[in-house]
Amino acid sequence: MKIAVAMSGGVDSSVTAALLKQQGHEVIGITMRLFEPRSSGIGSAVHDAAVVAGHLEIPHHVADFAPDFSSLIIGDFIEEYRAGHTPNPCVRCNRYIKFGLLLEKAHELGADLLATGHYVRKSVDPDGTCHLRIAEYARKDQSYFLYTLTQQQLRQVIFPLGTVSSKDEVRRMAREFALPVAEKSDSQEVCFIPNDDYVAYLEGSGSLHAADGDIIHLNGQTVGRHHGTHRYTIGQRKGLGIAWSEPLYVTAIDAGRNVVLVGEQQHVYAAGLQAEAVSWIGAPEAEEFSATCKIRYRHQPVGCRVRLLEGDCCEVRFDQPQKAVTPGQALVFYRGDEVLGGGRIVNSLVR
Repeated sequence: MKIAVAMSGGVDSSVTAALLKQQGHEVIGITMRLFEPRSSGIGSAVHDAAVVAGHLEIPHHVADFAPDFSSLIIGDFIEEYRAGHTPNPCVRCNRYIKFGLLLEKAHELGADLLATGHYVRKSVDPDGTCHLRIAEYARKDQSYFLYTLTQQQLRQVIFPLGTVSSKDEVRRMAREFALPVAEKSDSQEVCFIPNDDYVAYLEGSGSLHAADGDIIHLNGQTVGRHHGTHRYTIGQRKGLGIAWSEPLYVTAIDAGRNVVLVGEQQHVYAAGLQAEAVSWIGAPEAEEFSATCKIRYRHQPVGCRVRLLEGDCCEVRFDQPQKAVTPGQALVFYRGDEVLGGGRIVNSLVR
């Protein structure tokens, strides 16, 4: 079988390629060029992936998706902050770039399947129905970012690292394969934002300008000044610079009025939320059902009741109030270890 591997130059995708070649598959590597790299030498995605491909003696291709990435991912990222939201660009990148354009490129190159280094599992029923499940190594599980995958896409992708027990195991395999990137550190930041400083990126690129405005308490009192709504996120406590009898938290961002709203801790909790652009890996079982959900990547799944609304929207009621429900972030539904689907948070529900 001919399998294309999405090679980022990191240890995970490199081990993925090595494992598939060891299993006897015809393997080709594809590296996406998504934006102007900070470096084109050692340490860059294209350079390191090419070195690994040479080591493994597999063909290596570079796919230039920079224009699409700029409009679909970076442009959306900027507009979300302009609207007072906190976006998740990795979810959109997986939907439109990795499992959209890259999957198409893999087929153009004659591949039967696309493999990635994501920590997530796929299972398939006898009738061909695919299920997306959390990784064996739960600490690195990336299923939250992949809820937009469709049945058609899942049939065409594989995740060889979904069953590994730890990152140490991946490093060990990388050393056994003598991969040049075996000791390369993991990237923890959004790929196009230097030093993970999104404020400097937004303002330095000229995309957003820091416009001072009022910080207003929920009681209507103006309690301070902010220096750009894009510098704040729901639940934020530090950096407000407000003297108050109790700690204050950001409870809402009204970019239209250029206002940041704050309140005491109890006001950061929500009884539920509404979401849009909801997609399902499998058809929902009913108009209303129970599940667990995550409202951000590091969030512990919480029990909830889901009610489908018109179009691709839904309303969620938590079993217990949840802190810092943030418009723009991804909402992902689970049942046990299976991902059901998810959507984009629009607003929180107080009661």
